[in-house]
Amino acid sequence: MKIVAIGAGAWGRNVIRNLEALGVLSGIVESNNERLNAYASEHPDLSLFADWRAALASDCDGVAIATPTATHYEIAAAALAAGKDVFVEKPMTPTSAQAQELSDLAEREARVLMVGHLLLYQPAIAWMKEYIEAGKLGTLFSIRHERLNLGRARSAENVIWDIGVHDMAVMLYLTGTAPDRVRATGHRMLGLAVEDEVHVHLEFAHGVRGNLHTSWLWPETARRTVLRGSAGMLVYDEIEQSVTLHRRWIDDQLQNHDEGSEIVHRGDGQPLALELAHFIDCMKRRETSRSSGRSAIAVIKTLERINEAVAHSSRYAY
Repeated sequence: MKIVAIGAGAWGRNVIRNLEALGVLSGIVESNNERLNAYASEHPDLSLFADWRAALASDCDGVAIATPTATHYEIAAAALAAGKDVFVEKPMTPTSAQAQELSDLAEREARVLMVGHLLLYQPAIAWMKEYIEAGKLGTLFSIRHERLNLGRARSAENVIWDIGVHDMAVMLYLTGTAPDRVRATGHRMLGLAVEDEVHVHLEFAHGVRGNLHTSWLWPETARRTVLRGSAGMLVYDEIEQSVTLHRRWIDDQLQNHDEGSEIVHRGDGQPLALELAHFIDCMKRRETSRSSGRSAIAVIKTLERINEAVAHSSRYAY
């Protein structure tokens, strides 16, 4: 199995390192000559390309795209048309229309199209989904995501498209559906043309509510997911890689119950390795991935609805 990594920037280096560890890295595409020369000295056995078009003419089986979002559609479409399987970092495309076109193309060409929704490959997320579906949390009331830190601000895309994509993919994965209603507000504190903080409120079928708070300008780092149900609550701390079960609830007589809490799951903190291993497995088995192009369409459509809500909102949704 031969995979070419397209893009060797900040995140691309992580993709390259993991593909190499998995024994499938066959080449690197990087337009920055300094970076490309550094890889040439470190990896003389790899094929190196300054242009991704030349890489698509090679004998690789697939590509892993870690370039700016605006370039994803052109590169992925060309790769699929060239008969290559495609892994592309989130968000898959800037628009749901382009996401739809890529998914249709992948199906016509019988190619694997997988999106880098990294959080879906944290073992804790699959564990929580199984816990919910087994009914152990009772009736699911709400899902809340927090992704806050003093982050690397961007000027081309707002914070929800940058760091909130993972959480949105998880929310749709845990609920199994797109939201019925979307409300959102944003704040431009840094003088950018895009929002550096966004609050989102989603309403799903069966009364489930979803909340997402993302910010590049926050005094502490917080990355966690809180699930509340009629029989207890789960808190996933992404930094600590732990899931804590709080056996606390209020019954139909409005009586409080508190039976304590305990850590019920610990993850391994290596989702990128698991994600890329899943991509390789899907390539070998010719199977649809957990974060397929089709699933990514729903994520991007929801992000578009959030952008629209932010644009038309003059106050916070809650």
